Amino acid sequence: MTIMEPIETTMEIKDNTFARQFETIVPEGLLSVEYSFQEKKIFLTKINTPEGFENQTTIDVLLKNIMEIIIEKKFKLMPIYPRIVLFIKKNPEYKELLPPGIRI
Repeated sequence: MTIMEPIETTMEIKDNTFARQFETIVPEGLLSVEYSFQEKKIFLTKINTPEGFENQTTIDVLLKNIMEIIIEKKFKLMPIYPRIVLFIKKNPEYKELLPPGIRI
């Protein structure tokens, strides 16, 4: 019996364009990151977690996967939500996704 499960680095993410959010299912329920578009920029505006969900590692994995989607689609990133700004500060490799003149 293992005490700690290995951290999953990839997860199934659905881009729910109707609700304008990236979604994944966790044991506690739906974990999502809301977004909006303006020109070729994606604004990450909010993280929604199920009641009682506090797994920051899973949120980081979700955000890393979203960053890969943004890179693939060649969007520029506008992190609006404070938790996402903190993620970018902790993962400076994603600062290249910010539009010129935007610093965090």
